[in-house]
Amino acid sequence: MKRGPVILSAYWHKVFSCYFQPSSSRVHISFVCFSSYSSFGSPGLRSFPDYSPKKPSIRDADFVHRISTIIKQRRCEPFRRILKPFESKFRPDHLIWVLMDIKNDYTLVVNLFDWSRVRRDPSLEACCILIQISVAAKDLNMAQKLFDDFWTKTIIDRNTSVSQFLEKLSKDIDGLKILLKVFREFSEVGIQWNTMSYNIMIHSLCQSGNVREAHNLLFQMELRGCIPDAVSCSTIINGYCTQGDLQSVLKVVKNMQQKGLRPNAFTFNSVILLLCKTCKLVDAEKVLREMISQGIFPDNVVYTTLIDGFSKSGNVASAFRMYDEMRSRNIIPDSITYTALICGLSQNGKVAEADQLFREMLNTGLKADEFTYTTLIDGYCKVGEIKVAFSLHNEMIQLGLIPNVVTYTALVDGLCKQGEVDTANELLHEMCVKGLVLNIYTCNALLNGLCKSGNIVQAVKLMKDMEVAGILPDAFTYTTLMDAYCKSGEMAMAHQLLQDMLQRGIKPTVVTFNVLMNGFCMSGMLEDGHKLLNWMLEKDIMPNATTYNSLIKQHCIRNDMRAATEIYQGMCHQGVVPDENTYNVLIRGHCRARNMKEAWFLHKEMVEKGCNLTAEAYNALIKGFMKRKKYMEARELFEEMREKELSADKEIYCMFAEMNYEEGNIDLALVLCDEAVEKCLIDNSKGGRT
Repeated sequence: MKRGPVILSAYWHKVFSCYFQPSSSRVHISFVCFSSYSSFGSPGLRSFPDYSPKKPSIRDADFVHRISTIIKQRRCEPFRRILKPFESKFRPDHLIWVLMDIKNDYTLVVNLFDWSRVRRDPSLEACCILIQISVAAKDLNMAQKLFDDFWTKTIIDRNTSVSQFLEKLSKDIDGLKILLKVFREFSEVGIQWNTMSYNIMIHSLCQSGNVREAHNLLFQMELRGCIPDAVSCSTIINGYCTQGDLQSVLKVVKNMQQKGLRPNAFTFNSVILLLCKTCKLVDAEKVLREMISQGIFPDNVVYTTLIDGFSKSGNVASAFRMYDEMRSRNIIPDSITYTALICGLSQNGKVAEADQLFREMLNTGLKADEFTYTTLIDGYCKVGEIKVAFSLHNEMIQLGLIPNVVTYTALVDGLCKQGEVDTANELLHEMCVKGLVLNIYTCNALLNGLCKSGNIVQAVKLMKDMEVAGILPDAFTYTTLMDAYCKSGEMAMAHQLLQDMLQRGIKPTVVTFNVLMNGFCMSGMLEDGHKLLNWMLEKDIMPNATTYNSLIKQHCIRNDMRAATEIYQGMCHQGVVPDENTYNVLIRGHCRARNMKEAWFLHKEMVEKGCNLTAEAYNALIKGFMKRKKYMEARELFEEMREKELSADKEIYCMFAEMNYEEGNIDLALVLCDEAVEKCLIDNSKGGRT
């Protein structure tokens, strides 16, 4: 690249216009305008852009009109002669107004500018106007010369003006790459940009998604002797946070600390938001504590971010802990804060508490929006309280709030789970009449309802209608249909759906495979179940405990405890952690096979891991020990079972009532008889009526 005066390259082909306020007066900078062609001599240059300088007074307008008229009428005469009578009254503003008046006559423009420049340096605004006129007239040599003067004489000595210029210019996304080339080119010819200018460029690159390039510019900034500040690093951190790149965020934070730069509130907020989005909530709270320890106090946004994160993860207790801390610091929660808490409570089935908080929010004067109502409606639908959900739906309409597709999806899903598929279908028609477009979630809710009601034919038709409407089935759609086929024993159809999924590039989830595995096992197709498990392992699709449990359960039912144990061992070998269901199924199987030693060992192991026995597993263990005449172990388990308020079966109550009666414990024997009547006879009677 040529050194010395700045050379305009072929890549200058965009319009840049910006305003900024230097200390004295408003200056308008109009950058050179080029078309999308790559060379100066290319045709198709843009015309002079729309631009209106400040309006002249009546006296000035008359003065400008006289000058414009006389130079047009006497254009062949030297300007120093025809304009001599006007020299004493001619001001920089007059030059701008006359240039705008004669801009379509390029010869007059150049002559007037030359005449004016002999007397005084033209203003920056006048230079920019002449650059634009030169480009429009295709006099690129003139534009080049003026542009060089523009940078070397005027802009370079004004760091603040340059920064403001870059800030305005960088908002043109299409011109950002060009601007970056300019920025670097001018650095190479010795122009020293200040920190503010670098920060503007870094911010613009991050805003456009070019965070890596912004980070590289930060390194170049240091190499050129310009010291980054906290804003420089925080902007990069926020950029990486927006992209979800936690590792890069941590590197920049570490580098920032090494340089002795203290993170500001913006830095902490960005990191906390990213950690919450990636479900690293413990780390997010640690950052909050670090923030407070450095004397930077969090605001409503930070606490609401954490509350929302904890709520979505199901940790409602921690969400309310953050809420209480927020209130203790006199930080007022807003409607977003309340909605996050309502969402957390609703998702955990605590709709009564969610409704109470909702009313508290309204009592404080805050207004609920569509999202708040939809969150509460979804909560009521999930617990089966459809009437309350529709009552809230009507309430929001009365307030002028418009239910959206998410609201209707929640209602459709709630109706389908109650078996009211026809009503759900009517609601879908109402949605369409209101102009709302169905999405995959709405259709899946209805499809799930059809499958649950055993109407597989209609469910298949719905899936085909979805595709015609441009709503492509997803993994949930296929899994729901597969589950329906499996439960009806149509395993060939279920397996075919899996093949269709794979052929269409739809990635099955582990739930998909579990549905198919359970179907094979329930249909007695154990060989196919084992083939499916082996295929999953070969394809590096990691099964979970539910996958293995289906196979273990079926082998236990067949009293093949050797095979069940082998599957259990293979499960542990793959690093899959057994769950409560795994232990309970195995314990019941071993008890049935009279392998009490293995059953007791598994019981101890599950207790150590914090798992709980089901009533069925307790019953199996107790009966097993009683048959082996291990009365102490049986009694211990029976008392443990009673403490947990689990119901033993009638046979066990009778055995222990008789045992206590024979031992002389008449009162306890009578208590056990009462419990047997209450929990076995009365409960069974109720169950029979329902």
